[in-house]
Amino acid sequence: MAFRDKQLRTPGPVIVDGRQLKRYHIDQPDRPIEPEVEKAAYDLLPALLADVPDDGTPAAGWVVLHRGGDTGAYLLAYTWVWDNALEVRVAAAGQPALDCPDDDPTNFVPLSRPAVGCVWELAVLEHERAAWVRHLLAPERPELAGYLHDTRAEGPVGR
Repeated sequence: MAFRDKQLRTPGPVIVDGRQLKRYHIDQPDRPIEPEVEKAAYDLLPALLADVPDDGTPAAGWVVLHRGGDTGAYLLAYTWVWDNALEVRVAAAGQPALDCPDDDPTNFVPLSRPAVGCVWELAVLEHERAAWVRHLLAPERPELAGYLHDTRAEGPVGR
């Protein structure tokens, strides 16, 4: 199996039902995420986050929209809970191996599988864990704004 880096982009934050989320897009170096795939993913995002508990943790996290090399597209919504724990909700489109109903990359369906992410998405998770500690857990005064502006650098991701 040949491995290659993909391209990481940070299009800026989004607010969903009061939850502040950084956005990361991962796509093929020669094929950016199509606008219709992006729209379909973000249309589903509020439903994906509907059951995130409000436990006093700052309402923040990040979203990864990942376009696979085939017909698949993946939406992962990571949210911080209990001050220092992470929950993830995942949807996929166009990926028959994940029981998607068709190969349409705009037809997102929530997944019940306990997926956390693939090797490209986990690179973002590494950064986000450190950023949460750096801006919210370690300082005497937590700084949510600092966390929200601290994103992984754009460019190749994977290795």
